[in-house]
Amino acid sequence: MKPMATSAKPAASLNEIRALLRELPGPDLESGTAAVLRERQLTKPAGALGRLEELVQWLATWQAKHPPFINHPRTAVFAGNHGVAARGVSAYPTAVTAQMVENFIAGGAAVNQLCAAVDGDLRVYEMALDQPTQDFTEGPAMTDEAAARAIAYGMMAVEPGVDLLALGEMGIGNSTAAAALCLGLFGGEAKDWVGPGTGVEGEALVRKTAAVAEGVAVNKPAMTDPFEVLRTVGGNELAAIVGAILAARLARVPVVLDGFACTAAAAVLYAADRRALDHCVVGHRSPEPGHSRLLEIIGKQPILDLGMRLGEGSGATLAIQILKGAVACHTGMATFEEAKVSGRSA
Repeated sequence: MKPMATSAKPAASLNEIRALLRELPGPDLESGTAAVLRERQLTKPAGALGRLEELVQWLATWQAKHPPFINHPRTAVFAGNHGVAARGVSAYPTAVTAQMVENFIAGGAAVNQLCAAVDGDLRVYEMALDQPTQDFTEGPAMTDEAAARAIAYGMMAVEPGVDLLALGEMGIGNSTAAAALCLGLFGGEAKDWVGPGTGVEGEALVRKTAAVAEGVAVNKPAMTDPFEVLRTVGGNELAAIVGAILAARLARVPVVLDGFACTAAAAVLYAADRRALDHCVVGHRSPEPGHSRLLEIIGKQPILDLGMRLGEGSGATLAIQILKGAVACHTGMATFEEAKVSGRSA
């Protein structure tokens, strides 16, 4: 995709984004119930497919149809740069963000291979990489207009025909921003949320922790609600993830979240409305220490736990394989009546 355009006229305001929360559709309980009833008739002991049964019910509930299907999954990766990266919080320079975007476009990244394996498409959204957010240790990372524009930009990832959306991010410094988001939203201490990210340790990890603590302290007076936390210590790509999640809910498209940074962005919506992430599952657990803490707070059990910490939507995309398997069993298995197999004895 082309870089995010800038404009003298706001594309939206955060107040408009807040208003969207009141328009989010709820679950389609009829479709979810239909999935449960079919599961009870399939040629297997009750509950024998474990979480696959739960995931099918979730898909039906949020696609608002039974049976659910996954014919056109999409992985959307948002790329943005962070001013706080200048403080040496990452093991890599910010130039790597643009270089990795080129790698995505050329088909050379892990997520390209994983998208091909699930027969899904990949969209990469490059968000004004030459215009990083402000260093949040010195004040807000974004203006109201910039944050709202980034959220609105993220909403473009949901297009007609997409029936499942996996979300990911790319951006040097974004695990620092994610840790600051979590600290601003849920409290604790900076060390509770900061991890190695791209592999920092020693003095670099100390700098990263200090930057998170300083950023939240400096911006605390402005953190009047979750969207202000996003504005003050978040980033373009994290705001875009918020927009994609909102647009998916409005379009009844279930969402698979990736690792720590992606889940931290999503947590902005959870903090604003505890039901706002009901149409989302978490694809995998990152070894980034803040991720497990965050998953407990938002009440999400990841589908996979493989020690992956790559980002770029890789874990979320891999989890699509599990969801496809769940749908295949649900729709393809015979019922006891069809197979002429005796059901459970009374």
